[in-house]
Amino acid sequence: MRKSFISKVSFLFIATLLMWLKTYVVYKTSFNIKIENFMQEFILFINPLSFLLFIFGIGLFFKEKNRNRFIIGTSIILTFVLLANMVFYRFYNDFLTIPVLFQTNNMGDLGSSINSLFMPTDMLLIVDIVILVWLYKRKPIHASSVATRKERAAYFLFAIAVFFFNLGLSETERPQLLTRSFDREVLVKNISLYNYHIYDGLIQSKQSAQRALADSNSLTEIENYVNANRTDTNQKLAGIAKGRNVILVSLESTQNFVVNQKLNGKEITPYLNDLIKKSYYFENFYHQTGQGKTADSEFIVDNSLYPLGRGAVFFTNAGNEYTAMPEILKGHGYYSTIFHANNKSFWNRDIMYQSLKYDKFYDVQSYNVTDENSVGWGLKDKEFFEQTSALMKDLPQPFYTRLITLTNHFPFELDEEDKMIDEYHSNSRTLNRYFPTVRYQDEALKRFIEKLKEDGLYENSVIVLYGDHYGISENHNEAMGQFLGKEITPFEEVQLQKVPLVVHIPGVTDKQPKTIDTVGGQIDIRPTLLNLLGIHSSDQVQFGNDLFSKDKKEFTVLRDGSFITKDKVYTDGICYDKATGQPVKDQASCEPYVEKAKEELSYSDEIIYGDLLRFYDNDRLKKNSKKQ
Repeated sequence: MRKSFISKVSFLFIATLLMWLKTYVVYKTSFNIKIENFMQEFILFINPLSFLLFIFGIGLFFKEKNRNRFIIGTSIILTFVLLANMVFYRFYNDFLTIPVLFQTNNMGDLGSSINSLFMPTDMLLIVDIVILVWLYKRKPIHASSVATRKERAAYFLFAIAVFFFNLGLSETERPQLLTRSFDREVLVKNISLYNYHIYDGLIQSKQSAQRALADSNSLTEIENYVNANRTDTNQKLAGIAKGRNVILVSLESTQNFVVNQKLNGKEITPYLNDLIKKSYYFENFYHQTGQGKTADSEFIVDNSLYPLGRGAVFFTNAGNEYTAMPEILKGHGYYSTIFHANNKSFWNRDIMYQSLKYDKFYDVQSYNVTDENSVGWGLKDKEFFEQTSALMKDLPQPFYTRLITLTNHFPFELDEEDKMIDEYHSNSRTLNRYFPTVRYQDEALKRFIEKLKEDGLYENSVIVLYGDHYGISENHNEAMGQFLGKEITPFEEVQLQKVPLVVHIPGVTDKQPKTIDTVGGQIDIRPTLLNLLGIHSSDQVQFGNDLFSKDKKEFTVLRDGSFITKDKVYTDGICYDKATGQPVKDQASCEPYVEKAKEELSYSDEIIYGDLLRFYDNDRLKKNSKKQ
């Protein structure tokens, strides 16, 4: 006698129920998904169901024994997907994308960072798999138990109906859901983590085809946009640093909230605080990185383009044509270098730096690295600056160089003898350990500037210090609120994306230092520097503008689509008043900027995905060099 359909699929339904509940529990405990009403909570609860019904339903094409094995195997794979996203989210506060998965050669260098992200409770993820294996072993198998064609058709029609029911509710809550792919949290909240990964795969395929279909007309349209939004440079400061060496120091994970701030009565960044008094300091300056973090900040600074919303340009598009700072400055006699005591292949730097036209990359092989002078991710900052100074003395001048620090990197490890300030006391171990590593970095920076003076490089240089990305994610908002003495709202989260930008020009800024409140971002560093060096850049394809320009539009876009203007902040679909931190009554007042932010990010993405700068007329670069 044939078994009923319900009897045939009982194991499948148990597996679906267990994975469904497990996914929802992970949503609520491991991801900071913002829920605003009951409908959003309901959508979050049901959204894994359609995918799980479909993927487990494939087993209906097998006989019962193989079907149950397939279901167990699929449960293991889906559990791994959940775990990978949980671990990734704990540091990056983001979900995995396909480009990130291809960055496997970074994994070996992550070391203690990854280890510290695993938690004992993660083992609970296998409870449902243990239950399924137990049921499989004790349940009698009926070899002839195969679903009929009609039963399979009815089952998959039900799964499809559940999907469209879910999608319909989601579109009601968030219109144009699938066209706002830059917001991964919204996608996961509405269509599930699993369907998001399928959607991500489709987007990846589409973007891979963009290069083949791109033509020069696309670049012309973007150039017209860039030219229409370009502002005049500050002519009083034009060429004030002409011919000087340019030294950029990327301050790892350094946010602006530590500047001029104390912990237990001690300054967290005493040297930086003093240097600011002799420099141009931008107090409303934001990082604009995405999943590429430090690599993204490098890309932004050199190209004045936005990073990608998925993965890192250093990996996905390292073979593109770019017109980066090293290439521009080469036409003015500059020699360009990078100093970073890490493996050359990390973030695909060895390949990308060639595309950006750097003359020399000093990687870990250029340094004497031992167990005694290393901590966390590698060479301590003091040793790094000391050894880098010795290498810099022999560089051809003028030079353009960037130094990338390491010590102030998650999980913020530091030897006891190097701690110059106590840890903070909160429920966040990450935030507690952050302050001593920031303080150590500050002391290392002080020694580096002293070395520049000793080696005769200080007086003829422009020294630019900038934070590369956040160090403390919104996963630690409760502890951050405790430290700052206020609730960390979505508005405050955007404000915490401020990073320091200090431009120090010996002999110039010492006499007339200035704290500047202009709203800006990393995308503005390149045009600002070029103007200080007296290099014409008005025909470059760049989205940034001179930060010193009197006409600069105070409009800075973050990679997630949030933006900041002189008096407003927009994030998570809400427009805030900067003065009060509260939502403005006239929410429509942000709409023109919302569209502009989308357009700007979209145009930058087009340049990268379509490799549009290969159509750039390089004759303009040569003509530009002759002008100066």
